[in-house]
Amino acid sequence: MSKPILTVTINPALDRIITVDRLVFEDRAYIESKTEAAGGRGINAARVLTSFGATVTAITTSGREIGRKFEEHLARDTFGKEIVKIRHGIRVNLTISDRQGLSIKLNELGPALSQAEQNRLIKATEKHLPEASWLMLCGSLPPEMPPHFYTELIRVATKHKVETLLDTDGDALLHGLEAGPTIVKPNQSEAERLLNTALITRSQLVEAVQRIKALGPKSVVLSLGSRGAIAATSSEGILEVVPPVVNSRCPIGAGDAMSAAMVWSLERGDSFSEALRWGVAAGTASSKLPGITLANLEQTRETYEQTRITRVV
Repeated sequence: MSKPILTVTINPALDRIITVDRLVFEDRAYIESKTEAAGGRGINAARVLTSFGATVTAITTSGREIGRKFEEHLARDTFGKEIVKIRHGIRVNLTISDRQGLSIKLNELGPALSQAEQNRLIKATEKHLPEASWLMLCGSLPPEMPPHFYTELIRVATKHKVETLLDTDGDALLHGLEAGPTIVKPNQSEAERLLNTALITRSQLVEAVQRIKALGPKSVVLSLGSRGAIAATSSEGILEVVPPVVNSRCPIGAGDAMSAAMVWSLERGDSFSEALRWGVAAGTASSKLPGITLANLEQTRETYEQTRITRVV
């Protein structure tokens, strides 16, 4: 029996997803469908991991009326849940997508957490660590949260010999790197903000993963959307995975599917290059699906066969 994988989503959301016929400036669009779901990077990752057959516990927060709706949606998911109640209501995120794959994301910042609530989150995570194989720290920190919060969780996980994946942005990413996570997975915009530089050419992307790796993590995976990923690893040098060309319908959640598939692959003993291929395949397969439907193992395997991997350095 494989050990459980933990996902932590400190700033979850009730996701409202609206699909329209086309998104055009200063012209009307017609709504084709509306859906609501329990959202957050760690929640999405937990769904993918569960569909791949992994044992998962999702640790998250919830509060007030929006939190109640969020929990109702979350109850439909079969993975384990540890919900830390907070005083304020959680956020609502709005996504508008069209048939061409264009998306607009409007995210609320989320509620501030008191020191007591932060401590309860750390305790809730620590409780599960002795049994866990991986800890996935996913998404933004709420306003006024200390930027080293993830740093603390990574150090606690390391003490318990649990591998860590960090998928966040801004100061939380910068400080989290100091704790030496197993994998850090920025997308291009997040990497540009971290390094304070535009990344345009392939050589700049290769240099970026080397620079980020020098800041502390064991491996860096730079997610490039439809162009795949470039990774600086501790065991296999610098790798690049290119996915097949697909008709992208909704890229929302594709990065979470990528994180989940990589951790699933590594947890079952695959090499980093294999895990990277599975990650890119899951992200690509998810982007082909409407709304925030995420790819299952069968859909991912089909895309995995069509990925190309090369060793850059």
